[in-house]
Amino acid sequence: MNHEISRRTALGLGAAAGVSVLLGSRAVAAEEKRRVIVWSEGTEPAKVYPDGIRGAIAASLKPLDGWEIITRTITDDAQGVPEEDLAKTDVLVWWGHKRHNDIKDETVDRIENHVKENGMGFIAVHSSHFARPYKRLMNTPCSWSHYVDDGSFTQILVMTPKHPIAKGVEDFQIPHNERYGDPFRCPKPETVIFGGIYTLPDGSREFSQQGLVWTVGKGRVFYFQPGHETYPILFQKECQQIMRNAVQWCAPERAAV
Repeated sequence: MNHEISRRTALGLGAAAGVSVLLGSRAVAAEEKRRVIVWSEGTEPAKVYPDGIRGAIAASLKPLDGWEIITRTITDDAQGVPEEDLAKTDVLVWWGHKRHNDIKDETVDRIENHVKENGMGFIAVHSSHFARPYKRLMNTPCSWSHYVDDGSFTQILVMTPKHPIAKGVEDFQIPHNERYGDPFRCPKPETVIFGGIYTLPDGSREFSQQGLVWTVGKGRVFYFQPGHETYPILFQKECQQIMRNAVQWCAPERAAV
């Protein structure tokens, strides 16, 4: 079976790729490190992610120069995101799955405030479309039409190659994936950076949005659909590059000194 599928095919299957590209300078104070907190709830299987999904994403961020990378989980102080840490954080990366409802209102309030008022970036990965902080920021149900864990092959398509989150990324393949089906009940994204074609076990094909961005208040938000916990997707070099790009793009601007 030929799994190489063009963007034209994706559009024919219902893709609605955004065409706006959000660009902007990233002026950073030279002597001060930027900070990213990578959070996952700890329910991901150790046989797939020995250091948790937070560990896998944090490892992918290590090549970033001038960044302090912190990993946190739900059992840490203040559920991993205390006010004093968020006040010094440029980007929060979040992966949750089974414990969405265990996130307290005050935790959600802190995150919402720092995104909307202070410009902290927020990145939601895979099942974090149902994470309480993400749903608060979107103010919509954030549900997909269907969820099927059939190990579908996925062709990820770079729909907006000039966007900074797509820098250095070409179309790539995910051998096995859980598929989320459009429509996605969220606000209209400013840009659809990545789309994907699932090849189902019966040979049929299905399009779904895979990487979307919004501006919420003063902050930037990126949702990345791949990242199911039973498949080692977040170890793929393309996903690691996307995470590095997304962290840099979501970070608020800083005045040069």
